[in-house]
Amino acid sequence: MDKIAVLIPCYNEEKTIEKVVTDAKNALPEAVIYVYDNNSSDHTVELARKAGAVIRYERKQGKGNVIRRMFREIDAQCYIMIDGDDTYPLEYAKEMADKVLKEESDMVVGDRLSSTYYQENKRPFHNMGNSLVKNSINTLFHSEIQDIMTGYRAFSYQFVKSFPVLSKGFEIETEMTIHAVYNNMQVDNVIVNYRDRPEGSVSKLNTYTDGMRVLNTIMKMFRQYKPLAFFTVLALLLTLVSAGFFIPVLIAFLKTGMVDKFPTLIVCGFVELAAIQSIFAGLILHNLGVKERRDFELHLNGIRERFEREMKEKDE
Repeated sequence: MDKIAVLIPCYNEEKTIEKVVTDAKNALPEAVIYVYDNNSSDHTVELARKAGAVIRYERKQGKGNVIRRMFREIDAQCYIMIDGDDTYPLEYAKEMADKVLKEESDMVVGDRLSSTYYQENKRPFHNMGNSLVKNSINTLFHSEIQDIMTGYRAFSYQFVKSFPVLSKGFEIETEMTIHAVYNNMQVDNVIVNYRDRPEGSVSKLNTYTDGMRVLNTIMKMFRQYKPLAFFTVLALLLTLVSAGFFIPVLIAFLKTGMVDKFPTLIVCGFVELAAIQSIFAGLILHNLGVKERRDFELHLNGIRERFEREMKEKDE
């Protein structure tokens, strides 16, 4: 088991990867640097190997797929994940690692948004998207995470081995954050400087397509992790629709004593039945979620015991 593993997912980063690996080795001399190549067509692999990184591969395209393989294959006391585009200074890596190793943090967020991100990033829709995602998650999950989409994070062994990677692409950061918040894990924040990509380096993030995927992930995970709140909101919306159809029928009945629009009245009844069903669906899923959280805590205990056993064997 490594003490510190630096995980760098890469796709066509020949302009910057050598510098990132070198900076990581200088900042964390005791760390093992892993570069996971995701079908690069340039010289990323050769340059990373030349700089001293351990090279591994993920053939399925997408950052989420790369991180899934990383988390499955690497065992370490502390994991530092960073992008290969040289937008994050490695000088903060030691502080982030110490929070995991010495303060038992489960996830440390490299917070760009509280420093230089809005000045350095030249893409206004990215700025707006980051703020929208942050505010959405903090509102829906009652959290105070300062940067949801950052690719600069540190993790504990417990987090990595308990995190089920479901996303395939850039929405993976959102999924990580919600997993940590929902399961009441210790999340710490380290403010880091951000610098825009150097000239010639191209972002793989599509502002609109990936932005929609991230928002869709938030809604799906809100439904999954907060089913009672989700289905209660749905029930309220259905009730409003039902009331909108019912009120004209009621007014006509009060005036004439007759119901002229029976089809409309029937639609009202079915819509309100759907609202009632939504409430019960939310209650059932909420109770299942409570059981899943209990099972997850037992699963965490098992991971912790395995970690302590491996550390004891390592010391012997």
